[in-house]
Amino acid sequence: MQVIETLADGLKRELKVVIPAKDMEARMNERLEEVKGRVRINGFRPGKVPFAHMKKMYGKSVMAELVNEIIRDRPTEILTGRGEKSATQPEIAMTEDQSEADKILAAEADFEFTLSYEVIPPIELKDMSSISVTREVVEIPESEVEEQILRIAESARSYADKDGAAENGDRVTMDYEGKLDGVPFDGGKDEGAELVLGSNRFIPGFEEQLVGAKAGDEKVITVNFPAEYPAANLAGKEATFDIKVKAVAGAEAVEINDELASKLGIESVDRLKEIVRGQLESQFGTVTRQKLKRQLLDQMDTLYAFDTPSRLVDAEFEQIWRQIASDLAQSGKTFEDEDTTEEKAREEYRKLAERRVKLGLVLSEIGEKAGVEVSEDELNKALYAQMQQFPGQEKEIIKYFRETPGAIAGLRAPIFEEKVVDHLLTQISVTDKTVTKEELMAEDEDEASSEDKAEKPKKKAAKAEDEAGEESAPKKKAAPKKKAAAEDAGE
Repeated sequence: MQVIETLADGLKRELKVVIPAKDMEARMNERLEEVKGRVRINGFRPGKVPFAHMKKMYGKSVMAELVNEIIRDRPTEILTGRGEKSATQPEIAMTEDQSEADKILAAEADFEFTLSYEVIPPIELKDMSSISVTREVVEIPESEVEEQILRIAESARSYADKDGAAENGDRVTMDYEGKLDGVPFDGGKDEGAELVLGSNRFIPGFEEQLVGAKAGDEKVITVNFPAEYPAANLAGKEATFDIKVKAVAGAEAVEINDELASKLGIESVDRLKEIVRGQLESQFGTVTRQKLKRQLLDQMDTLYAFDTPSRLVDAEFEQIWRQIASDLAQSGKTFEDEDTTEEKAREEYRKLAERRVKLGLVLSEIGEKAGVEVSEDELNKALYAQMQQFPGQEKEIIKYFRETPGAIAGLRAPIFEEKVVDHLLTQISVTDKTVTKEELMAEDEDEASSEDKAEKPKKKAAKAEDEAGEESAPKKKAAPKKKAAAEDAGE
């Protein structure tokens, strides 16, 4: 086998691989000899089929198998022999001329193919001892725990039917149907819907018109959908809702005690407090980790400078850009709404993609040198977490990860990265600083990383989407619904 380098431009490489026809024929003959005793051909006893006849019958199919095996196995062997790592799967090109291909399968012509790829550049690891980061830690006061428990208690509040008119704080059970110009619209109808007046779950003006309603009342109310409402056919439109009030119930007093805990499936109120405190610590801990990691990556970004494989950058950019386009489309925003242009946004996100690729390669090299590994148990936990997000689709998810090339690698990558970050945190200076919740959650524009700044249009788009989403309709429910604050507490 001959390997001839035909291109070496920066990180780009192209190799011409030639396997002589006589070598291909020799391998084909070996393979035919191996199966000779097992071949069954009418008119011949087992093991007595003339070799020339076997070659005529099966030579081309065996040669095709050999070609496929070479294409599958040799690129890795060639790169390993050259001491190179390809940034992506090498591109393989063979002849497209059918007559030439027939000659190769007949062992009448050399088998030639080309490999095109980009190498991962050599990375000289830097001394990390100069890096210093601050870990912001929130000490959760008891009042914060009690406030969260109160929200949970309010979401689990009991109601008792009442005969009088509905007031703010009362729960109204109703059937309703929304109409535009007298015509019902999709998603605007519900039966037995429960709404706590004053919860602001429905679009502005809806709940206020139910104050004073009694069980058995039928009424028509008029509301205006917000201009930024995500459903384009409803945004900014005036609509009417035919409403039939089925019941009005008054809220019973909220008490934080063992009975509340029991209603939530928890053995005691003390245990409930422990759980809520743990959830808050986890939530704040996630933000602490993100800000700590951002500081680390920002300083690593200044330490390293090297060319990044364009194919990896292209793939990363396309992934980012698809998300940006999706965010803007769902929010109804444009780049002009975000004080930028598509051209400028593409430039910024291209820089973000280059940064991510560069830091990803550095973290990979550090992890490899440090012997960081992802265990089977860690992968299984990550897979289980995926399945928890999609209950009822467990078999499909397992099948996806078994059959989709690169899926397991995608599951492994974030675990590996976090373990490398953990390793780095033992190599640098980390100073703990106690802060308030507000300080932890605040974004300091001056300290924001280049990645954060590049993500700014996306964050604005996402924020706009969230704000619109608060007034969006559940898929199978009525259009006027907003997400209740009590539902957040319940989560």
